[in-house]
Amino acid sequence: MKNQVSIIMYHYVRELKNSHFPEIKGLSIISFRKQLKYLMKFCNIISMEELIYSLKSGNNLPKRAVLLTFDDGYADHFTNVFPLLNESGISGSFFPPVKAVIRSQVLDVNKIHFILASVNDKQKLAEEIFLLLDEYRQKHSLKDNRYYFKKLAIKDCLDPKEVVFIKGMLQKELPKDLRNKITGRLFNKYVTKDEKGFCNELYLNAAQLKCMKKNGMHIGNHAFSHSWLNDMDEDSQEEEIALSLNFLHDAIGCNIKEWVMCYPYGGYDDSLLRVIKNKGCIAGLTAEPRIADLSSDNPLTLPRLDTNDLLNK
Repeated sequence: MKNQVSIIMYHYVRELKNSHFPEIKGLSIISFRKQLKYLMKFCNIISMEELIYSLKSGNNLPKRAVLLTFDDGYADHFTNVFPLLNESGISGSFFPPVKAVIRSQVLDVNKIHFILASVNDKQKLAEEIFLLLDEYRQKHSLKDNRYYFKKLAIKDCLDPKEVVFIKGMLQKELPKDLRNKITGRLFNKYVTKDEKGFCNELYLNAAQLKCMKKNGMHIGNHAFSHSWLNDMDEDSQEEEIALSLNFLHDAIGCNIKEWVMCYPYGGYDDSLLRVIKNKGCIAGLTAEPRIADLSSDNPLTLPRLDTNDLLNK
């Protein structure tokens, strides 16, 4: 018998139209309210604790079960999401990367978001990346610009080819230190030189997370640095997970004997699954877009639906 749950993934939830960054790919507060109203009327919104209990006991979840998850530890989640969930008696699950909470450094993934939201002409931005590649080519033994563009600039259902190229280059294609350097230069030029101030406005802090947990929200593991964990060796994976668990336990007061992992970028591999299982992880959340079935899916690789996959009822 199937035991299904739609695990919904959210990121930015904010006013977009009249903000400084209207091109950020997020959900407006009005749309979130509408989705929440629809889900409360037609579905059964469960807590992470109910999902954990079902995994442990084998008992079925209610029909049309839905679990709400929020990635990346944005201040949006405290100011725009938490009050709505709290007043509706709903428990959401929140997954902050620890580095974003305890250090005044904007994660590279977010730097890329805001760079793209700050430059209207994406072709111009791609050409600027070409110039930066020219500058670093000899030192880093880089290939020809045309090679990278041909390899990565493939339009998908969400983005034009220039955006796919920019994301691919700055997220994964280049060596990590060079990705960080180029992303930092573009962020300073197009977004802000006050990274500390920007960081403090963008992310949750430990006090906010403690308040959310105290009021029934679930706080889970999103690793330390929001890196591609499946590109790391096992020792580095273990360090990422341990640093996050230490923070969740010591700073937030979370239970780290039975905890939930949310993979940055949805990336995982066999060694990471070994690491988190050995450390007590009971469920893992990916970015595979389908409804989860607890009776057949591996509990450490549960799929999720993006909020944009839902109708904005």
